[in-house]
Amino acid sequence: MSNTPMAASPLTRAVLEIDEYASGLGWDQPARLFALVDTARLRAQEPALASQLGPEGEQASSGFTPIEQDEIPAGKPLDEFLGTIAWPDAVVGCALTVERLMLPPSAEASVPQGLSEAGLAKWVAEHPDRQEVRMTVAVLRDGTRDSALRLREKDSPTEVLTGGDLVPGLAEALSATFEE
Repeated sequence: MSNTPMAASPLTRAVLEIDEYASGLGWDQPARLFALVDTARLRAQEPALASQLGPEGEQASSGFTPIEQDEIPAGKPLDEFLGTIAWPDAVVGCALTVERLMLPPSAEASVPQGLSEAGLAKWVAEHPDRQEVRMTVAVLRDGTRDSALRLREKDSPTEVLTGGDLVPGLAEALSATFEE
């Protein structure tokens, strides 16, 4: 049974569904990309899938179904990979889940100057205040966005933070996949 709140917007429900799926896979996972399709349209066009989409109803008919895409190529920077994506018209949005290390804002003043990207990554990985976080970010073609953040140390569905502006850079990168 999903922990997704029924009162949440359709996009928030999709983000939380993807977060729950990723949580079930455990930590230390590669980034995962999802196409978001309109559930009512999918149900109408693919009646054989109806049983897998859950019961029909207001929530289901106004929602999005996440469809996991092929694995993101290992070793290819995420921004370069996202730059190669073009979605068919049936895809109304997309989502990405990715794990990263995060530092509190108070650590910003202590970042050593002149570090390479690899050096900065090493510095963050060794910082005593680092936190592991799983970010799930989704955007729609119309620019609507939502995201969920889950800290590894508070790995519980009741501890997931949601909001549209939590990971703006990643949301912008995903939105760019819909530009012509």
